[in-house]
Amino acid sequence: MRLEGLLVVQAGIAVAQPDFAHAGGITEVRKIATLAEVYDVQLAPHCPLGPIALAACLQVGFATPNFLIQEQSIGIHYNLDAEVLDHCLDKAPLAFVDGYVPRLTAPGLGIEIDEHAVRTADKRGHAWRARPGGTPTAPAPSGETIRPVRTKGTP
Repeated sequence: MRLEGLLVVQAGIAVAQPDFAHAGGITEVRKIATLAEVYDVQLAPHCPLGPIALAACLQVGFATPNFLIQEQSIGIHYNLDAEVLDHCLDKAPLAFVDGYVPRLTAPGLGIEIDEHAVRTADKRGHAWRARPGGTPTAPAPSGETIRPVRTKGTP
């Protein structure tokens, strides 16, 4: 990933947005951030996957001089059936106030996960299919059409 990252930062981007889940985790993203810093590129981690990913992104951000901003989706309209912090025993460490979150100081990533809630959600599963009225986006392996989730107020 770093070789591809080098080519990208050398091309002249202003902001790097690695996704921890796809870029190789905390260590690899920290290396990408260090590489980006050499080229005056700022870091804005992509974080769509929940409280563990958010806490990991924040921990790297707190330790990265070229950190710009943290993407997060707490309270966003598309979290219909599950909110980002549903699997946290204590939501307070990830409470954003006026656009900021305090540095996480608890052990590990700074959050505690409710394992019962995770196991319950795993049994329920996650439906990546849209409600009626969605627009087709891609064929599924079975040939059926996958549709994006639509919510009130979205086109």
